[in-house]
Amino acid sequence: MGQSRNIAGMSMKGGRKDNFFFCLVEYYESSDRWFLRSLLQVKDEEGLEGDDAIRSWIEDYKVNQLVVDFPLTWPECHACQLDCPGSKLCPVDSVVSVRDRVEAILDEDSNIHTRHPKEYERSRVSDDEFDMGRGMWDKESHEHLLSRSFKRRLKKGFLPYWNRSVDFWIWKYYYDQYLDLFKSSYDSFGNTSLMILSRFSYLKRHFPKNIELYEGNVNLTLIELLRSKILLNRDIYNMGDIEAGIEARLDIIKKIEAKLNIFIYDHDLELIVKNPRAFDSFILAVTGQRNLLDKVRKIPEWTKPSLTRLLVPNFSE
Repeated sequence: MGQSRNIAGMSMKGGRKDNFFFCLVEYYESSDRWFLRSLLQVKDEEGLEGDDAIRSWIEDYKVNQLVVDFPLTWPECHACQLDCPGSKLCPVDSVVSVRDRVEAILDEDSNIHTRHPKEYERSRVSDDEFDMGRGMWDKESHEHLLSRSFKRRLKKGFLPYWNRSVDFWIWKYYYDQYLDLFKSSYDSFGNTSLMILSRFSYLKRHFPKNIELYEGNVNLTLIELLRSKILLNRDIYNMGDIEAGIEARLDIIKKIEAKLNIFIYDHDLELIVKNPRAFDSFILAVTGQRNLLDKVRKIPEWTKPSLTRLLVPNFSE
């Protein structure tokens, strides 16, 4: 499992005055169990600015790995010095690679339609119909027949000032499920503010030199929990309901606690259930726990995983 025995998750999306939560889970060998050791809120630390509190927690708890919920790398346009020919003609290798992969999927879809037009249309009608018996994992987004929504996403193109290569990988394997469950799609900088990125860039300069930083995504982790049948569809659907949201978070936490051998004290459980930001930080810590156990999905080299450091957990093992 490696030398590190603890992992922290911290959801920082939002404004400067938002209340950030620092969630630390730790493995105790003597009891062969994981514990939620600490769930701290920035504003709870008296006498410390929020940024100083975060640094203090990392040092006091000897945190070796931290999972956050925003990009650790920039899109290609950020540092590009070329005379820009436009996103559709961008010559940067990583952008060309993704563009070629997108075109290959769309070309295959077009070829299927050309060779078997009637069968294609029948499949399209069938795919559009609601079917209670159809499973969410019957096919991945890139597998044909492409959904209308995924096809539209691909036709919009890859935007090197907005997307990273890993965005396309996420679309390829999660787009339809992400859209169905959360009514949105993944974009690296879709809801990440420049202020948060700048703030974290400042914070990193004060962290211990040996800390390992990772990017997590709460929705992707919930999707993988669903894939492994730890969660049910309704658990995630109910999270967005004003009245059912608290109960849904409680059900999700209880299932994670039971299946992943994580003990949570009652006062921490209450805070996670009542505060969505605390919930997100806990899910990020769970994402990191899977990394400590070497149970994460392998992400291809063309997405630059050594730089993005995106973690997508695997709960099936």
